Amino acid sequence: MTFLGIDLGTSEVKALLTDDESRMTATGSARLEVEKIHPHWSEQSPQAWWNATLDAIAQVRASHPAGFAALRGIGLSGQMHGATLLDRAGQVLRPAILWNDTRAFAECVELEALVPESRSITGNLAMPGFTAPKLLWLSKYEPAVFHAVHKVLLPKDYVAWRLTGEFVSDMSDASGTLWLDVAKRDWSDRMLCATGLSREHMPRLVEGSEAAAQLNDTLRREWGIATPVLLCGGAGDNAASAIGMGVTDAGSAFLSLGTSGVLFAGTDRFAPNPAQAVHAFCHCLPGRWHQMSVILSAASSLAWLSNVLKKDVSELAGLAEKADGRGAPLFLPYLGGERTPHNDANAKGVFWGLTSIHGEADLAYSVMEGVAFAMADGYAALQDAGTTLDIASFIGGGSRSRFWATLCATATGVSMRRHHGGDVGGALGAARLARLAVTKENVTQVCTSPATIEVCEPDAAQRSVAADRLGRYRRIYAALKNEFSR
Repeated sequence: MTFLGIDLGTSEVKALLTDDESRMTATGSARLEVEKIHPHWSEQSPQAWWNATLDAIAQVRASHPAGFAALRGIGLSGQMHGATLLDRAGQVLRPAILWNDTRAFAECVELEALVPESRSITGNLAMPGFTAPKLLWLSKYEPAVFHAVHKVLLPKDYVAWRLTGEFVSDMSDASGTLWLDVAKRDWSDRMLCATGLSREHMPRLVEGSEAAAQLNDTLRREWGIATPVLLCGGAGDNAASAIGMGVTDAGSAFLSLGTSGVLFAGTDRFAPNPAQAVHAFCHCLPGRWHQMSVILSAASSLAWLSNVLKKDVSELAGLAEKADGRGAPLFLPYLGGERTPHNDANAKGVFWGLTSIHGEADLAYSVMEGVAFAMADGYAALQDAGTTLDIASFIGGGSRSRFWATLCATATGVSMRRHHGGDVGGALGAARLARLAVTKENVTQVCTSPATIEVCEPDAAQRSVAADRLGRYRRIYAALKNEFSR
C-alpha cells in the first residue's frame, strides 16, 4: 500500500510516493513559470499545472513502478489564494490570478466596507492576495469573464478536479479565500454575496484528512493501478507542510523560507489578530486551527539577488557567512509588497546604508538578514495574538542554509530545528493526509516529526547587534511608508 503526495507550488510541482510507514520511496518534479505582464500582476496557466503534475507523476512511476501500482491514496497540497475560474463547460476562462498578485488592493477596502464584520467572520484582514478581492476586481475590469464563472477553484482543487471530476476543497485552503467562516468551518453566505457569488460557485468542503473523491477510472487504468484510489481533502501548502513536519498541536510551529516566508503556529481554537495581518486559518485536521504570519519575498529575495549578480544562491549564502554583519547595509525584502505585519501592497525593497566599500558578500548578508528581520516582525505579531514559541522547525528551500537558520533564530529569539527532508514538507504532508483518509489511523501515529539534523540556537553574542539593527530596520520602513504609496 502506497500513498502519493502532490505539492503544487509557485515555481514547481513536486510528487512524492510513500509507503505505509510514510517512508519516501520515489520523487518527481516539474518546473513552473509565473507570468508578470503588468506591475502587481502575477498569473499562471492552470493547464501548465496539470501538465507539470502529469510530468512529476510520470517520474515517480518510472522510478518505482511496483510501488506506484500499489497506490491507494492521493493527497494534494497547493499554493493558496489563487483564483482559477471555470465556465459551465469546464473550460478555464483566463489565467489564474496568484497569491502574490496585488492588483486588487482597492477592492480590499471595498469588501470590508460592504461587510463591516468581515474580520470577525474570516479572522483575517482583506488583503489583495486573497481570493475574494480578486473576484471583485474581475467584476469591474473583466465583467464578461466574471459573468461566465461557474466555479471558482483554488490551484490544488483544479488539479483535484482533473484527477477526479469532483469539485472539492478542504478547510485550510478555503480559509485563504475570505469566503469561509473560519470558526464555523463553513462557507459564509454573507461574504459570498458581497462578491456577487453563492455556494453554487464554490467546491464542496471536507476536512483535509477525510475522503474527498476517487481517482477517475481512465487515469487509474492508464497508470496500471488495479484497485480504487482515494483522493483526500488535502491542504493549503503551509498546513500540508505542518503535517509533514509533525506540527499538529497547539504550541508546535515551523518557520518556512520558500518563495514566501511563513511562521506557522498550531492552535486548538480560532485565535485571530487581523489588525497586524496575522492569518487565523483552519488546520487541515478536524477541530484544529493555526495562526500564521506571512512575508511575500523570502528565499525569492535571495533568488532575485542571485539573478542580478549572476551567482548561484548557494554561493551567495556562503559569501554571506564571511561578511561583517555589523557594517552591512540593511535590506527591506518588500520586493512585491508585504503582508504581516504591514499589509502594504505598495511597500518596496530597499538597501539602506550602501557605500563604496560594500560588495557581493555584504549584499548577500543584508538580504538574508532582512528576511530574518521580516520573520521577527511576523513573530512579534503572533506574540500579540497570544502565541509564544520556544522552538520551531526550519523548513523550505532556505532550510538548506544553517547560517540562515541561525540568523532567524537570533532575530526572533526562537530556536530553529533543521530536519532531514525539510524541503519536501508539503508533499510529505499531503501523502500523510491521504494515508489518514485511507487507513483511519491516529494522527499522532502518522504525523511525526522527521529526524532532526541539528538545533540552531539564537547567537547570544549577536543578539544586541541584531536588536539594534532590527530597530533601525523597522524605523526605515516607518520613514518610507508614505513614499512607497506615491
